[in-house]
Amino acid sequence: MATHEFELNPVPTAARRSSVAMTMLMLGLTFFSASMWTGGKLGVGLSPSDFFTAVLIGNLILAFYTAFLAYIGAKTGLSTHLLARFSFGIKGSWLPSALLAGTQVGWFGVGVAMFALPVNKITGIDMNWLILGAGILMTITAYIGISALVVLSAIAVPAITLLGGFSVWLAVDGAGGLSALASQPIAAPLSQTQAITLVVGSFISAGTLTADFMRFGKSTKKAVIITIVAFLIGNSLMFVFGGAGAAATGKSDISEVLMLQGLILPAIIVLGLNIWTTNDNALYASGLGFANITGLPSQYLSVFNGIIGTICALWLYNHFVDWLVFLSAAIPPIGGVIITHYFTHKTQYKDIDIAKNKNVNWLAITSVLIGVAAGHSLPGIVPINAVIASALSFYLATWCYTNQLARTK
Repeated sequence: MATHEFELNPVPTAARRSSVAMTMLMLGLTFFSASMWTGGKLGVGLSPSDFFTAVLIGNLILAFYTAFLAYIGAKTGLSTHLLARFSFGIKGSWLPSALLAGTQVGWFGVGVAMFALPVNKITGIDMNWLILGAGILMTITAYIGISALVVLSAIAVPAITLLGGFSVWLAVDGAGGLSALASQPIAAPLSQTQAITLVVGSFISAGTLTADFMRFGKSTKKAVIITIVAFLIGNSLMFVFGGAGAAATGKSDISEVLMLQGLILPAIIVLGLNIWTTNDNALYASGLGFANITGLPSQYLSVFNGIIGTICALWLYNHFVDWLVFLSAAIPPIGGVIITHYFTHKTQYKDIDIAKNKNVNWLAITSVLIGVAAGHSLPGIVPINAVIASALSFYLATWCYTNQLARTK
């Protein structure tokens, strides 16, 4: 990695990066082929109006949620896991770190498989060798650190925009125009609630780790704007790219769509770069998470995580939708607790040593469990229920506990 990735310390002002670099980094994060794949599921399951409604609402939720985390990260210079030390306690933060870092290892595996599958289809190269090769290359650049992430993103973002735009044009042209594309039959119907849950679930894990990247931002205002743009524009484009091709071909898998459109060769290069950037972000974030638990250098942990993600790649890919549903309920409560604690205890975050005063905050852990239960049991959109329930329960529990202490004194 870079000379210092500030795994266990705030990012100093001198190490902060330009807005252009941060924009490329966040777009590289949200320009993920998994979003195109999920867009394909929506494209064959919704009418055009319902599709755009689900994508807009889902990405508004993501933008609103991640904007808070971007602000906190840029303001404090702390990673998600160091922020969790304040709200969950030193050892209590191990729970969110393990969950968040573990899911990023999972996303890495999904990305490796998404690259290997189309290459295998067109070349016939053994799938295992493709997965191994892709996993090794992606892990090497993740080892370099934030500098490599910025450079890779600057290459991949314009490339995937051109390919995706061309794929949409081919889909519209091949269907006989926008009206003809809109009239395509719905092959696998989805409810609006299911669709929004998929949109949010596709990026809620990485979104909760927004502070890991935006802690390098020089301005809180720009950090918020960059994050909102990345989700409302960048991530929405990925869904449109995947949804248009799926509606035209009836195939939800983006690699199959591109193959039918005769774009498989450029897709191997461009999607490879695209997946590479997001996978490096995933490994980078996972290394930070496990560094918080073990105290070991994050670059070595990233390498280990890359090995695990590569080994599990095909299994994760084959259970992708189930993975999204799980994440949509399990991850948001963590962000809800972190956001609530920061905005009710701002002054504590000026000194990272204050986080050492508490070993485990059981109120935070209990609030996460309440959020997960609410996400699974209450009607409506799973991620919204989960984050609101955890934030509200944590606020009320902390308020009651503080008042109780004051009365006993």
